[in-house]
Amino acid sequence: MVSTTPHTPVERHVVEPTPLIVEDLMLLLLDDETGTMAGAGTMHYSLGGALLVELALRDRVEIIEGTEGLGGPKVIATGPQDLEDPLLRTAHEQIAQRTRRAQSVLLEIGAGLYKPVINRLIERDLIRTENKRVLGLFRTTRLPSNAPAHEADLRTKIRATLEDDQPADPRTGALIALLSASGTLPALRPPLPWSSKVAHRAKHIEAGNWAASAVTLAVATATAGAVAAAAVAATTAVVATS
Repeated sequence: MVSTTPHTPVERHVVEPTPLIVEDLMLLLLDDETGTMAGAGTMHYSLGGALLVELALRDRVEIIEGTEGLGGPKVIATGPQDLEDPLLRTAHEQIAQRTRRAQSVLLEIGAGLYKPVINRLIERDLIRTENKRVLGLFRTTRLPSNAPAHEADLRTKIRATLEDDQPADPRTGALIALLSASGTLPALRPPLPWSSKVAHRAKHIEAGNWAASAVTLAVATATAGAVAAAAVAATTAVVATS
């Protein structure tokens, strides 16, 4: 007897074979020794910004022209909601719910990303967890790199772009822009040989001078602006309470 019961569609969770920009950003920001993340005060904006730029590179978001204002320009979702990667799909669906300004978008899609992205890095064997006790009392968790070659490749591309004026590919350009806007670029290890040239080059990249299309440029500059504003607000709050 053939069953006539309709099949319930199974939701697919297909993780991209290549790490997303948000995963590479997290990898660069993590301290191998302490397990803490540089720029924690702007974490939601930085991680959300990485997802937004990734969506722009896939032609899934746009900026509405002429909507600049406090909180940045307005962002809309474009294209079908058929992204297979769960992080990208969720972010795209959230943006599609209603039109909001860039800063609000970054906060919404970036909130709660820390654990899922950390879990991704562990699943990809890019980091590992190490639990130990300090002085036999306090339990700490380290998140050392488990694939130093991948992280070293990211840093090499960043250094080549900033120090040697090499053209930035989209992923490297996005990473530099987010690191620069959040004020965490100096936290890279090993540190960059900081100079006025490197700082100027980083700001040049932050301004979107890596984007290959007008749409990506608009999203990239709006993202960097929102992250930078969040970084300033976080710094001001720390100073005010110190």
